[in-house]
Amino acid sequence: MSLKTVFKNAMAAAVILSAGSLSAQHLTRQEKKIVKTISANFKDQVRFTEEVVNINSGTMNHEGVRKVGQVFDDAFKNIGFDTRWVNMPREMDRAGHLFAETSGKKGKKVLLIGHIDTVFEEDSPFQKMEKVNDSISHGPGANDMKGGDAIILYALKALRENGFLKDRQVIVALMGDEEFTGKPLSVSRKDLIEAAKRSDVALGFEPSGGFGEATMARRGSSGWKVEVTGKQAHSADIFSKEVGAGAIFELSRIINAFYNEVRGDRYLTFNPGAILGGTEVSYDEARSKGEAFGKSNVVARKAVVDGGLRFISEEQKEKARVRMREIVSQNLPQTSAGITFIDSYPAMEPTEGNKALLEKLSKVSTDLGLGPVEAVDPLEKGAADVSFVAAYVDCLDSLGAMGEGAHSPQETINYNTLEALTQRAALLIYRLLNE
Repeated sequence: MSLKTVFKNAMAAAVILSAGSLSAQHLTRQEKKIVKTISANFKDQVRFTEEVVNINSGTMNHEGVRKVGQVFDDAFKNIGFDTRWVNMPREMDRAGHLFAETSGKKGKKVLLIGHIDTVFEEDSPFQKMEKVNDSISHGPGANDMKGGDAIILYALKALRENGFLKDRQVIVALMGDEEFTGKPLSVSRKDLIEAAKRSDVALGFEPSGGFGEATMARRGSSGWKVEVTGKQAHSADIFSKEVGAGAIFELSRIINAFYNEVRGDRYLTFNPGAILGGTEVSYDEARSKGEAFGKSNVVARKAVVDGGLRFISEEQKEKARVRMREIVSQNLPQTSAGITFIDSYPAMEPTEGNKALLEKLSKVSTDLGLGPVEAVDPLEKGAADVSFVAAYVDCLDSLGAMGEGAHSPQETINYNTLEALTQRAALLIYRLLNE
C-alpha cells in the first residue's frame, strides 16, 4: 500500500472520529434515528458486501450477473420494494438489469443508480474478497461498485425501518452491463431513461474519491473512425498527378490536422487508439484488432484509424465533429476519406440543478461532521450510467464506497468510511424525499 493511500485512509478515519461529536448538534430527531439504524445494521452491511463481491459477475458472465441481481432482488423485496428483472434481447449478449421501486406522491421522486457487473470475468485470477487489515479488503468490484450498491440498499433499509419511505417514490436501477454496455444503447438504456423521466433527481453510486468531493459533471464519450482510400501504384510514381499521395499520407494529414486544429477546448480530448495502412487492411472493431499488408515500393491503397472523443457538452461534441468532418473532406490528390461517429455516453453537463444538488449533499455532510463537499474536475472522471439520465433530471454521482485500485487486482474497499458514507447517502435521500 502506498504512503499516499495510508495517509488518505488515516485522514478519512480522523474525519469519522470527529463526526460523532459534531453530528448531534445539526441533525433532527428523525435523522439521528436513521444514523443510529445504519450503525446497528453495519456488520450485516459488511457481510452482505462480501457476499456479493465473492460472486463473479463480469459483464459477460451472464449467470453471475443474474446471481448477484437475485441477491439484491431478495434484499429489496425484504424491505418492501417491488422488483423486476429486465432481460436484454439475445442478440445483445447481455444479462439484463434489476429495477426495484417503491411508490408514492410526497416529496421529490428519487432515482438511485448502480451496477452489478464488474470488469473481472470468469477467467480472471482475481475472484474473492481478502482482508488486508481490519479496515481494508481487496475484492473484485468491491468499490466499483458493489460497495456502492450496498450503500444504496442499506441507506434505504434504514429509511424503511424508520417508516420514512411511506408514500415516497424511490427507483433503484442496478445495471448489468455498465462496464461493457450492450448495443444499441437505445435498448440497453431504455428502462433507465424511462425511470429518469418519472423522477426528479438521480444519484449515482460510483466510487467516492473522498468525503470532500462528488461529481456534478462527467464528460461524454464517442467513437470515431476515419477510412481512407488511395490509388495503388508503384512507389516511384507517388506524388505524380496520376498517382497522388496515397492513403497513408492522406491519413497522416488528417491526424495531424486534428491535433493542430481541433485540439484546445477545455474538457475536449480525442485519441487515435489504433491505426493501420497498406495495400490490404482489415480491422475488427468489436475486437479492436486488425491486420495490414503493404510494401515499401507500393503506394498504399487503404488506411484506417479508430479513436475516441471526450466532451463536456453536446455543443462541444458537435463543434468538434463539424471541424473533423471539414478536415477529412480536404483530400490530398487521388485520395478520398470519410469519417463516422458512434455515440457511446452522453455528457453530464455541469448544470445549475446539479450544483444545487451538490450543495444539498454538502449541507448533509457538514451536518454529519464530515465537512463540506466540492465538485470534482470532470477531467478526473470517466463516463458512467448517470450520464444517460442527465438530460432529464438533476444529477449527482460518486456517492459510493471509498477504496483504491478500481479495475485492477489491487482494488480495495475501505470499511472505515463505509458506515459514514451510508449515513450521508441516507440523509441526503431522506431530505430529498421530504422536500
